Amino acid sequence: MVIQRQISVAILGVGMMGQEHISYMQEYSQISIKFLCDTETSMMQKALSMISSEDKPECFSEEKNLLDRVGEIDLLVIATPNFMHTPHLLRWAKHPICILVEKPVAISEKQVLALQVASPSFQANIWVAMEYRFMPAVQKLYQLLPMIGQIKNVTIRENRFPFLTKVGDWNKDVDKSGDTLVEKCCHFFDLFRLLSGQEMRSCTSKIQRGLLDHEYGYDRREDNPFPIIDSAYVLLDFLPGNDSEINLVNDDYHQQRKYKGATPLQQSTLGCLELCMFADGSRHQEEIIVTGMKGRLEAYLPENKVFHYTRPSKSEWVDRSQPPPSNSIKEEIIDCSILSNVYSFADEIPQHAGHHYCSTAVEWKYLIDEVHNWQNGGKFVPQVSLEDGIAAVEMGMKAQANISNTVEEEGMAATPLVAYSTKSSEHLLNLAIEVANISITTPKKQSQHNLQECEDDYNNANCFEEEKGW
Repeated sequence: MVIQRQISVAILGVGMMGQEHISYMQEYSQISIKFLCDTETSMMQKALSMISSEDKPECFSEEKNLLDRVGEIDLLVIATPNFMHTPHLLRWAKHPICILVEKPVAISEKQVLALQVASPSFQANIWVAMEYRFMPAVQKLYQLLPMIGQIKNVTIRENRFPFLTKVGDWNKDVDKSGDTLVEKCCHFFDLFRLLSGQEMRSCTSKIQRGLLDHEYGYDRREDNPFPIIDSAYVLLDFLPGNDSEINLVNDDYHQQRKYKGATPLQQSTLGCLELCMFADGSRHQEEIIVTGMKGRLEAYLPENKVFHYTRPSKSEWVDRSQPPPSNSIKEEIIDCSILSNVYSFADEIPQHAGHHYCSTAVEWKYLIDEVHNWQNGGKFVPQVSLEDGIAAVEMGMKAQANISNTVEEEGMAATPLVAYSTKSSEHLLNLAIEVANISITTPKKQSQHNLQECEDDYNNANCFEEEKGW
């Protein structure tokens, strides 16, 4: 029998999401919260008040002091504002630890590039926090996908209240949040990939912004900020001929017949995202609907139920001159608020709902298993990898770059987002990219000295003098 040792955890950023993670970690005996780090005293005090153990964690207000203790950390939780996620990863992923990083992993093309070129040298095991995957109704829908045949349509709708207040209102600044289709909707783009089993080919968007200027305080700011997106419709199509095996039921799969004038793209999977950030009080905050050639699945939150419909067979719907008889449509309703209807280990995990319907508790159950496996010499296999996190961000960036109700003459043409950055963060990004460029473009003999020199700079680039005030 393998004895599981406790997992020593450090939390970098203890705002709303950091506190949600703490609320669940407290319920797992395998977890020992050793360190907290945040620049905001009020957040630190609230986080400390949530921790019930007699051995209170050691607290830091500066990241560099926490990094000095990396040898005592098994798992780092990164829950700081969005624009800091990439710089944090570039600093910490050099070390052989496990990292849970909140979404989005990046908010600009330069940050994405820095992660892509630096990740081959990362020693850390990285898991991207995508809690929506583990929401009971979403997970049950995912489990039932094989029942509906080839997936052809995926619709995700969120009608909700405006963004909540954060420290410094960073989530209302485009260059700190990544804008709404990256900040909020990377969850949904991740679900499009998960549920379809395919990669997006293209997308087009129509958006509204500046409608919540009074609620967000833009009208009181002297810097005349560029407002974030308040609502959007995004149409997506996916690469044809790439149906996931999860969508195939036994021998029910048949090759799609080709018709003159109907291109493969017109038979491929389509997606639609609808977002409205001023729809407080909607009956359903989230709706996820997946339609296949054999049936349809609908998940609703906060109702937390999944509806499974099966299309009638020819014998059940004989008279095709009339709509199908009501008794020919098979309906199954699964109540996912009863967690055991979704997860076999429901009785083993904390079940307070938090902000994400217990999904964070499920995420931690899986994560703890993987950290223990790594501690015992096995392989760490994240359910959401760094590559998954980057792919979701890239889809959001493409959606924001392909806004069709924009008039170039108005000076509103889409431009690549430049993330808010301090000198030390920008230095890290530039070094990571420079290391890769030297490796690729310079002849081996000539590059050895320059590459080693640049790698040394990158590995020692722990300058935090301007990182205060996340």
